[in-house]
This record gives sequence, structure tokens and C-alpha cells, in this order.
Amino acid sequence: MADVLFIILAALVGLGGGAALAGFFIKNKNAKLEEETQVRVKSMLREAELTAETIKKDRILEAKEKYLKLKSEFDEEMNNKKSIIITNENKVKQLQSQVSKEQEALKRKEVELDSKKENLSAQLHSVQVKKEELDRITNQRIADLEKIAGLTREEAKDQIITMLTEEAQSKASSQIKDILDEAKLTATKQAKKIVLDTIQRTATEHAVENCVSVFNIESDDIKGKIIGREGRNIRALEAATGVEIVVDDTPEAIIISGFDPVRREIARLSLHRLVQDGRIHPARIEEVVAKTEKNIEEEIVEIGERTCIDLGIHGLHPELIRMVGRMRFRSSYGQNLLQHSREVAKLAATMAAEMGLNAKLAKRAGLLHDIGKVWPEEQELPHAVLGMELAKRYKEHPEICNAIGAHHDEIEMTSMISPIVQACDAISGSRPGARREIMDSYIKRLKELEELALAFDGVNKCFAMQAGRELRILVDADNVDDQTAGKLSFDISQKIEKEMQYPGQIKVTVIREMRAVNYAR
Repeated sequence: MADVLFIILAALVGLGGGAALAGFFIKNKNAKLEEETQVRVKSMLREAELTAETIKKDRILEAKEKYLKLKSEFDEEMNNKKSIIITNENKVKQLQSQVSKEQEALKRKEVELDSKKENLSAQLHSVQVKKEELDRITNQRIADLEKIAGLTREEAKDQIITMLTEEAQSKASSQIKDILDEAKLTATKQAKKIVLDTIQRTATEHAVENCVSVFNIESDDIKGKIIGREGRNIRALEAATGVEIVVDDTPEAIIISGFDPVRREIARLSLHRLVQDGRIHPARIEEVVAKTEKNIEEEIVEIGERTCIDLGIHGLHPELIRMVGRMRFRSSYGQNLLQHSREVAKLAATMAAEMGLNAKLAKRAGLLHDIGKVWPEEQELPHAVLGMELAKRYKEHPEICNAIGAHHDEIEMTSMISPIVQACDAISGSRPGARREIMDSYIKRLKELEELALAFDGVNKCFAMQAGRELRILVDADNVDDQTAGKLSFDISQKIEKEMQYPGQIKVTVIREMRAVNYAR
């Protein structure tokens, strides 16, 4: 509107006076624009200040919320760590308490043993005094008899030995026959005694669990092939494997009995191959058993490798892997040694992880702690010390070697893993139903029985059968004749009576087989 007025006035007054009037209007307009601009700037500044204040308050609130959230998370994390530390401390205290109790129990046992040693020493001294007195009296009587008889002691001894030797040689056969007749007459009485001893020692459960394998067959017709004509096949199989094959009325099953798990497994696999092949005769049986014995070594290695893979243990020496596989066929007080070692490995790894120690070393030491029990050669060392020496030989970690050697306190513990392995070994072995000490002593007695017979000249193989009630001996036909075989049976039975303790009676069977083999080329 102002612009329109300006134009009209300029037209009325002309160009001269219009210029001054136009300047006036322009100045007035600029003043108004400047005033409006200032008002608008002030309004914008006030709005900016209000907006900045609002943003500032929002940022402060957000910072406070973030701080409270972080503080809450930190407090929760600290509480969790504190709870874990308290739990670990309680576990350590419990473990220390348990170790202290075991040490006190060991000290009490040591005191009891010292007391028993003192009593035994006193008794031995008393016996020694009585023996000296008896020797003095005996020597005096011998001197008196020499004067009366007119013979020296050595001359009388030679005459008596000559007379006894002649009498023993003439009556040896009759004495053996009398012993066998007496055994037949007292068979019922001895059988009852064996049954009573078995019940008292609760051996039935362990014999069923640890000394018997069942071989399943598709049809009972196969039993006749396994037995063979007049039992020749089953006798050949028993002679080759050293186990007892029981073929009875049990449907579709054959019982394999023997205290050695490796022998039972060889017999089971051999039977499986023979039945599949269909050719069952003594020569084929011996061939299959020989192949199976080689294959069982490969299976042992596979078991060891599979065990290491399952437990996540790597870099184990091949010989140690083979010994781990042998644990599958070894029991300790009735408890399978491989299963026991796996339990100890897992327990030790868990306990070490809870205590912040190296779980891998603990698991490795737990698996190898009883490795000395499966070393094939006889050693006088305790199995823990032997296992430690084997671990050192195959470059295992020093902490693992110490844990193996110290888990029965044969050596001093120098690592925190050692008491863990010892405690886990006790946990696995002491749980109800885990072990049966009678089983270990039973197997030891059967092994001693076989070793006793193998010490005689001419004996090739020896197998303890029927839970130790029969000793079956295979002799060399070229060096042992029929007469010597009878005398060998008698001598072994006499040595068993003198040197071993056993319930009931043991049947000693000497088998002499003559073979003539030639090849048509």
C-alpha cells in the first residue's frame, strides 16, 4: 500500500519534489523494518535459549540414566564375581578339610601299624628263643642216638634217603591212584565246602559280571558244529584260547568263561568268524585264533585313540595310546580300569577348572594315573611309580608325572594337580558298587596258579579253568612221555598244596598231544 501511495504522490508533485518525498517514505520504511527485525531476532534468541536449556536438561537426564544403568551393571557383575569367589573358597575349604581328615586317618593307621610291628617283634623274639632251645635239645638227642647206633648223622641220613627214594619210586603210581580215589570219595563234601566258601565271599556276582561272556547264535544247530565230532572242535578252541566254552541248553547262546578279558574277547571274535565262515575244524580254529590275536592288538590301539578323541586329549605318545586301549581289558578290584580312568579324568578336569588351574593337564593326568597297571612286563615297583616312570619316558609334563606317582602317596606331591587326581581317584573308586576287592585277589590267585605250572620243564601252555578248580596243562610231546606226564601232574598238584591257599580242590590235567605234519609240494 505504501508503494502505491508513493507512486501517486510522485506523479502529482512531479519529479523534483517527488524525490524528497520518496526518500522520506523509504527512510520511514527502513526504520520499521529494522525495528521488526530486532523484535524478531530477540524472539528467536529467546526461543534458542529455551531450546538450548531444554536440550541441556535432556542430555543431563540421559547422562544420569546411562550412569545409573552402568553402575547397576557393574554392581551386578561385582556381586556375581564375589559369589563365585566365595563358592570357590568354600570348595577349597571343603577339599582341605577332606585332605586333613584323610591325613589324620593315615596317621592313626601308622600308629596302629607301629604297635603291631612292636608286638610282632616281641613274638618273633620269643619264637627265636624257643627255637634255639629246641635246636639245643635236638642236637643233644642226635648226639645220643649216634652213640647208641654207632653211625654218624650223615651216614644215617644217607641210608634214610636211599630207603625213602626206593620206596617213593615203587609206590608213586599207587599213591597217585589212592589220592584220586580219595578225591572221588570226598567230592560231594568238597563241593559243599566250595559252595559255602563261594556264598561267604560273594564271588558269584563278580564271576558273572567279570569272568563270563555270552556269544549269541542264530540257531541251536550251530552248537553241534562248534562241539565237533566227539568234542574235538571245542577242545581245540579251548586249547588255543585258554578259556572254557560252555555249550548247554541255553537257547541261542554259548557261554565263554575265563578270568582274562583278552582271552575271552579273542575266543568270542574267533567263534564269530568261524560261525560266519562255516568251516569249523581244529586246523581252521588254530588259524582263526592266530589271526584274531593279531587283530585284537589293532583294536586296542583303536580303543585308545577313540578314548583320547572323546576326552579331547591330543599329542599322546603311540605307546601310551596303546596302554590306554589295554585298560579296556583290565579291571581294578572289579571296576573296569578304562571306565575308572575316564571318570577320574573328567572329575579332575572339572575340579581343576573350578579352582582356576589347568584343566587340560588335570584331565591328562587323570586318564594316565593308573597306566602302570597295564604294563605287560612284571615289575617290583608299585603301579603308581611305574606309571610315573613311563610318563617320564614318553616326555609327559612334569606336573602330570608327579600326579601319577603321588596319587597313592608313594612320592611327595609338588603340584596342585596331584591332590586333585588323588581325590578324584578316591571318589571314583569309593562310590558304592564301584569296586570289589575280592575280584582282584581272585584273579591274582589264578595267575599265580598258571605261573606255578609254567615253571616246570616241558610245559608249553597252562590255563586256569572253571574259576580255578581245574588247571589244564599242555606239554611238549617230544620231551615229555606218558609216564613223565603222570609224574608231572602229581608234582604240580603237590606243589600247589604246599605253596598256595585255595578253597576246595584243584584238578590238574596234563595234555600230551603228538602231531605228525608234512607238506605235499
